[in-house]
Amino acid sequence: MYPSFNFVCSLRFLCSKFATMFSSKELTSPSSLLAAYASMAGSIMMAQSMANQFGHLIPQQIRDYLLSTLRYFFKPPSPVLTLVIEESTGISRNQVYDASETYLSTKVSPTTKRLKISKTQKEKYLTINLEKGEKVVDHYEGIELLWRLVFVKPEKKDPSNPFPVVSEKRWFELSFHKNHKEKILGSYMPYIIEKAKEAKEKVRVLKMHTLQSSRAYGEIKWESVNLEHPATFETLAMEPDLKNIVIEDLNRFVRRKEFYKRVGRAWKRGYLLYGPPGTGKSSLVAAMANYLRFDVYDLQLANIMRDSDLRKLLLATGNRSILVIEDIDCSVDLPDRRQVRGDGDVRKQHDVQLTLSGLLNFIDGLWSSCGDERIIIFTTNHKDRLDPALLRPGRMDMHIHMSYCTPHGFRVLASNYLGVNGYHRLFGEIEDLIENTEVTPAQVAEELMTSEDSDAALEGLVKLLKRKKLEGDELFDEGLHKGEIQKAKKQKVENKRRGSVRIKSRRKTIKRRSY
Repeated sequence: MYPSFNFVCSLRFLCSKFATMFSSKELTSPSSLLAAYASMAGSIMMAQSMANQFGHLIPQQIRDYLLSTLRYFFKPPSPVLTLVIEESTGISRNQVYDASETYLSTKVSPTTKRLKISKTQKEKYLTINLEKGEKVVDHYEGIELLWRLVFVKPEKKDPSNPFPVVSEKRWFELSFHKNHKEKILGSYMPYIIEKAKEAKEKVRVLKMHTLQSSRAYGEIKWESVNLEHPATFETLAMEPDLKNIVIEDLNRFVRRKEFYKRVGRAWKRGYLLYGPPGTGKSSLVAAMANYLRFDVYDLQLANIMRDSDLRKLLLATGNRSILVIEDIDCSVDLPDRRQVRGDGDVRKQHDVQLTLSGLLNFIDGLWSSCGDERIIIFTTNHKDRLDPALLRPGRMDMHIHMSYCTPHGFRVLASNYLGVNGYHRLFGEIEDLIENTEVTPAQVAEELMTSEDSDAALEGLVKLLKRKKLEGDELFDEGLHKGEIQKAKKQKVENKRRGSVRIKSRRKTIKRRSY
C-alpha cells in the first residue's frame, strides 16, 4: 500500500513549516520565540497524530529517515566522536586495525568478560584477542577512550546468487570527546602503532638463516630455521665491564635512527670478535640476537663465487638483522681465490669474481645503505691475519677481544651449570689457578658438565687446571730452552762472521805491505 495524497500533502506542509521556522529572520524577540515554539509543538503533535494514523502506511525506510531527521533537529549534538577502524582497506590489510588488535591484547582488564585465545605450532606464546562486542577503556594523557570490537554477520545467501557470500566484517570503534580529536589522531594513534610493534617484537620467533644451494638452477638462497639458542648476556662468561660496554653500544645504536639519517650514514654497526677458539664468540652473537630480537644470517663466503651473487644475498637480508661471517681469516682468501674443476684443473682467476672490494662495498660503500638497523659481525681466531682493509675505521666500529676464562667468568659458569652461587670450598683454589692458566670458557664448561655433583665437577676442574698449568710451565721452559739455543747459534754465526771479516782485513794489510 502507498500513502494517500492527503498524507503526502500534510507531510510537505510539515516540512515547509519547519523550513520557514528555522529560516525566518523574525525570531528576534521573546514573543517571536514563544510563538515559534508553540507552532513547533503544534506541528510535532500533528506529526505524531499523523504517524499514529498513517504509520502502517509509511514504509520503514521513510519512517527511519523522518525519525532521524527529527532527532537531529531536537536532540542536542553529542560531544562524543567515534573513529571506525576497519579490518581491511580494499584488498590490503589495515595497518591501524592490526596495531589496535595487538595493542588492546595488552590492555585487557579484570572487567573483561570474554577473550579469544589461539596458538599455532610455531608460536611460543598464546595470542589473546577481544571477543566481539567486548569493550576496553584506555587512558592517554588524561583522556578516557572507549574501544569496542564490532562484528557484522553476512546476510543469508541468496539462492539465485552463484557467488559465495562474503565473510563477516569486523572493525574497531574508538570513542572519545571530540575536543581531543587532534591529539588522538596526531599522537595517540602513532603511539598505538609503536607499542604494537614493540609487543610483536617480544613474541616474535627469531630466525636463523643459512645458505642453501639449488642444484637444478644453480642458485643460492637463504633458508631459515627457528633460532632457539638460549645464550643471554646474563649467562655469558664475560667480564662485567666489557659486557656493559657492549650492551650500552647496542642500545645507543638502535635508538639513533634520526642521528644516522642526520649525519648521512647508513644505519648499521660493525663488530669484530677476535680471540682463541672456545672463548664464546658464537655465544655472544646469539646473546646479541636475543637481546635485540634480531634475526641472524650466517654467511659462508666459501659458497659464493661472484660479487653479484653476494649482492643478491645481502639485499635479501631483512632489516633488524645480524649478518655473521665467522672465521673470516680462514674461510676464504678473497683476493687470490681459485675455482677447481672436477678433474683437478685450476680455472683462471677471472672465472671467480668474488672480491674483497665487493664485500667491503656492502659494508661501507653505496650498497651499505640498502637496509636499516643492521649489524655486521666478523669473527676470527687470529686478528693479525686479517687484511688491513677490513680493520679500517668505519667498517668494524668496535673490536671485542674474547679472552680466556677469568675468575668472574668461572663464577658465572658455576652458577649456570651447577647452580652454585656465593661460596664453595674449592672456589679460592680454582680462581688462583685460572689467573695463572690459559683455559677457555668452553673447556671450563665442558668439565662442569661431567657430573651433576658440584663437588665432583669442581674437583675435576681443579685437576684440569693443574694439568694445564703444568703443561704451560713445560712449554714455557721449553720455549726458554729453545730461545737460549737459538741465541747461542746466532752468537756463533755472528762470531764466525766477525772472524771472517778480521781474516779478510789481515790479508788486505799483508798485500799492501808486500807492495
